[in-house]
Amino acid sequence: MQLIDGKAVAGRVLAQCKDDAMRLTAEGRAPGLAVVMVGDDPASRAYVGSKERTCVQLGFHSVKHELPADTTQQQLVGLVRQLNDDPEIDGILVQSPPPAHIDEAAVVRMIDPAKDVDGFHPDNVAKLAMEDDSAFVPCTPLGVQRLLQESGVDTAGAEAVVVGRSMIVGKPMALLLSRRGPGGDATVTIAHSRTRDLAAVCRRADILVAAIGRPRMIGPDHVKDGAVVIDVGINRIEDAGDKRGYRLVGDVDFDLVAPRCRAITPVPGGVGPMTIAMLMENTIRARRRRGV
Repeated sequence: MQLIDGKAVAGRVLAQCKDDAMRLTAEGRAPGLAVVMVGDDPASRAYVGSKERTCVQLGFHSVKHELPADTTQQQLVGLVRQLNDDPEIDGILVQSPPPAHIDEAAVVRMIDPAKDVDGFHPDNVAKLAMEDDSAFVPCTPLGVQRLLQESGVDTAGAEAVVVGRSMIVGKPMALLLSRRGPGGDATVTIAHSRTRDLAAVCRRADILVAAIGRPRMIGPDHVKDGAVVIDVGINRIEDAGDKRGYRLVGDVDFDLVAPRCRAITPVPGGVGPMTIAMLMENTIRARRRRGV
């Protein structure tokens, strides 16, 4: 059984990003990434902090806007418009989830598609569906695809099952795996919580991507012998033995599933590090396209 090391792959991606950032800075301007967070969600704050630290390490121009929870839709959209017009900003990310009174989809639509390094703007979603290589692809599924490629998993002709249908992971993941070319050409099924006999559907998979957001939902009955399992889930469960009072587990019951697998990602240390790495790579791409 191969343990797919997301930290190692992400490290290689980030090393390349650092080299690219140095060259772009020497050419006239560092890549610029702006992150906007509304409210004080602890998980979001930790994630935003990690992005900011990574930007500093890579030599990016990093801007962080932390807005109070009572920020209005109009105020948030106004800030996004300012960032759209800022020549030093190549990528804009509005941290999800915002407070309930914010229409997140409307905010995403206001981001300049050329700066939408999260890949959620309808223009980029449409380009992905049309197999247009100019699309910015959501970072987590893009990271999963890179893990498969770096681990020597041949997707061409493989039967893949993606458990989860969100626009953040499930749907773009299915589009990536099914499109023509390296890392694609798979036959893809999207499954979800309403799928009849989910375990039987999952057992068909040569490549199983779990992105359903339920701790340890995928057990050994869902996985055929020799499958490659990618666990996108990051769930907190209570653990009195941990000083934090919780620990992180995936959507896959790792201890029971791993013995059946040809390869599997751990949680943490699998897909998670790839999300930030691909965000940085997308920002490099945005900077190159926009020029000095």
